[in-house]
Amino acid sequence: MTTNAHPVELPGYEGGPLTHRPELLEEPLFWLGHLYSCVQDEETEELLFGADHDAAGEFHRRLREPADWPTFTIPLAGDHRLHVVYRTFEDDPGTDYLVHHPDWDQAEQLAQDEGHFMGPGLSWPELVAAADGGLPGGSTVDPHARLLLLLPAFGDEALPEDAAARLSAALRALTAVDDAGTVAARLLEDQGATGQVRWTDGPGYAVNNGRYSYRNPANHFALPPERAARVAAALSASA
Repeated sequence: MTTNAHPVELPGYEGGPLTHRPELLEEPLFWLGHLYSCVQDEETEELLFGADHDAAGEFHRRLREPADWPTFTIPLAGDHRLHVVYRTFEDDPGTDYLVHHPDWDQAEQLAQDEGHFMGPGLSWPELVAAADGGLPGGSTVDPHARLLLLLPAFGDEALPEDAAARLSAALRALTAVDDAGTVAARLLEDQGATGQVRWTDGPGYAVNNGRYSYRNPANHFALPPERAARVAAALSASA
């Protein structure tokens, strides 16, 4: 697997070294494994992977072998950044979704895609805003790639009518999925490990009711109010 690695620093986040790997986003097999946690039944899994199931599994096995942690970055408004980090610990692999600003003393976790899933961390409007921002300086400016990259961190019961069409267009552009429309509809219906959540206006910023979400103030592990507010502001600034 070819490596085009550039170091990344995220204060308060331990592990790595973190390395930019934008070339991976051009590989259709990458997307199949990346979206695997969004699949909740065998039929959808078969539709997503098709004949590439074994090849995608082998691709992601090799992706998680190196000591460096593949990292992807999406710029947001106001010099904020979303980071997607492939954590390659042998005994604790997973994918972390974080938001950061140079003035912050630490990056904030939005979601963790692993056996003990934490999230969701993004509403549909936040997801689309990050995908469509078009700001330079990240791993890709392609809105399809940005949408799929952040999809496992998303959860929202209030979807617009064009949500499935938007997701199916991204699947057609970046994967070899035969029936992208059906796969998109199923992914949006199931919405990964936690299912759909409800977003509401909390004490001055958006919150959700997810049992495993850092952005649900009712959870004992939720972000403290000040940090939750700055996360919401960073994401809404790009909307």
